Amino acid sequence: MGCACKAGIGAQSLLRELVSAALAAPCRGREGGSILRFEVEGRLAGLLPVIRAPRYYRYPLPQLASWVHDNCFLGAPLVERGCEVAFWRALLAWADRRAGTSLFLHLRSLPLSGPLHDALETVLTEQGRPGAVVHREARALLASDLSPEAYLEASLTGKKRKELRRQSARLSELGHVAVERQEDGEGIAAWCEEFLALEAKGWKGEAGSALASAPGTRALFVESLAGAAGQGRLERLTLRLNGGPIAMLASFLTSPGAFSYKTAFDESFARYSPGVLLQRENLAMLERPGIDWTDSCASADHPMIDHLWRERRVVGRYSIAIGGALRRALFTRLLRAETARAAPVLPPSEDLPA
Repeated sequence: MGCACKAGIGAQSLLRELVSAALAAPCRGREGGSILRFEVEGRLAGLLPVIRAPRYYRYPLPQLASWVHDNCFLGAPLVERGCEVAFWRALLAWADRRAGTSLFLHLRSLPLSGPLHDALETVLTEQGRPGAVVHREARALLASDLSPEAYLEASLTGKKRKELRRQSARLSELGHVAVERQEDGEGIAAWCEEFLALEAKGWKGEAGSALASAPGTRALFVESLAGAAGQGRLERLTLRLNGGPIAMLASFLTSPGAFSYKTAFDESFARYSPGVLLQRENLAMLERPGIDWTDSCASADHPMIDHLWRERRVVGRYSIAIGGALRRALFTRLLRAETARAAPVLPPSEDLPA
């Protein structure tokens, strides 16, 4: 799709443009935000929410930064396929013009492979613009040509697979065990309520970090899942014992990939590893048409999923020079100081398609 055409970015009020569910949810650092709208020949081709942040983590360094909600696990801008280079050119030109007191542009939770990343590197090189990855981490990814059974065998030792079968058998002794997989919107409201209650029963509820702990995050979850289900872009996976949920997983389907958005399990059944048993069922994603990979959305070095999913996706934070020569010279000194520490060695990321 050609993008060698007039393209521009315009800022609109974040409070008017962000998804209503996300707007209702509390989030750090949202003040002064805008949604950047990228158009090609009058057609919407990209979106990126940004804020003017007065601090760079613990340092008083003002910057333009991409805005990522606390319950969003990837900060990639939404860009039409084939328009990635044009998008970055337009974004950086907008940032140059609107720099204000900001010393640089900071992009959070950006995938460090794939068309968006490659296009950004291309634009930085062609413009001679200083910029670098200042932080990176690898998280679990499911991407393989193996069958679910072969993948499980390759991931877990024979001893661990035997223990998992034993736990499954012991769980069955307590009553009727069933696995439900739903892809439509039927019963979505009731399913969401079950999930919220299950999550709130555990440590997140005690810590006040469960989705149900705040009206905003509750609404974000319910409305996001309902919207995705209505478009056929949600898979709900549930492990039930005697009709009640003991492990649940919500995954967004965004061909050619998927995102394991939220999962919860009943901690009173921890001895049976219901979360792992559910993830064993989730390996069916490997055989799902149109899905080449699934992002765990988990933290790096997650104690459970890292042992089961063997591939890794690397995401990171970019800092990029904006504005005139003096501002860029100051940024270059700041960047040199920040990147002076050697970056950790990470496994290569999968080269994911758009």
